[in-house]
Amino acid sequence: MEKDRVVVLGIGNTLLKDEGVGVRVVERLAAEYDLPDNVSIVDGGTQGLWLLSTLQQSDILIVVDAVLGDGPPGTIYRLERQDLPTGLRIKQSAHDSDLIEALNLCELLENGPRKVVVIGVQPSDITPYGLELTDVVAAKMNELVEKTVGELTNIGVTAEKKLNAISEMC
Repeated sequence: MEKDRVVVLGIGNTLLKDEGVGVRVVERLAAEYDLPDNVSIVDGGTQGLWLLSTLQQSDILIVVDAVLGDGPPGTIYRLERQDLPTGLRIKQSAHDSDLIEALNLCELLENGPRKVVVIGVQPSDITPYGLELTDVVAAKMNELVEKTVGELTNIGVTAEKKLNAISEMC
C-alpha cells in the first residue's frame, strides 16, 4: 500500500513581522525533526496560486500561517477545509485568498489534497517592515511546532526529534 503524500506548508511574508510565522514554523520543523520520505516541508512564502502544483502533489496538506480571527494576538486556531471560505473575498494579506483560490482550483481539477488542516495564530503586528516576530507570537512558536507535529502524529506520521536539536536544548 502506498503512503499518503503529506505536505507541511508554511506560508507568509517574513518581511511583515507576524505575517511570516508560518514560514518560521516550517523552518523550525525542518531543522529539528527527521520526517519520512512521504512528507515534504515547503516554504510557500507568498507564492499564492504558484502553489497549485505543490497542492496537487499532496494527499494531506497541513498549512501553517497567521490567521485573522476573533481572538487576541497569540490565539492558536485549528481549521479544516470546511472551515475555510469557499469563495473569493477581499484579501487580508498578500497571499490569504490565493491559497483558497488554489484549493478551489484543485477541487475543480479533481486533483489535490483530500484533507486540509490549517494551524494558525492570531498575529499581533503585520505592518511593514520587520523580520522578527512580536513577543506574543514568538512565545507561541514551540506550541505551533508541537501542534504541527501533533497533526502529523494524528495521520500516522512519526516525526523524530533530531539528535542535534535535543543536545542544543540541554
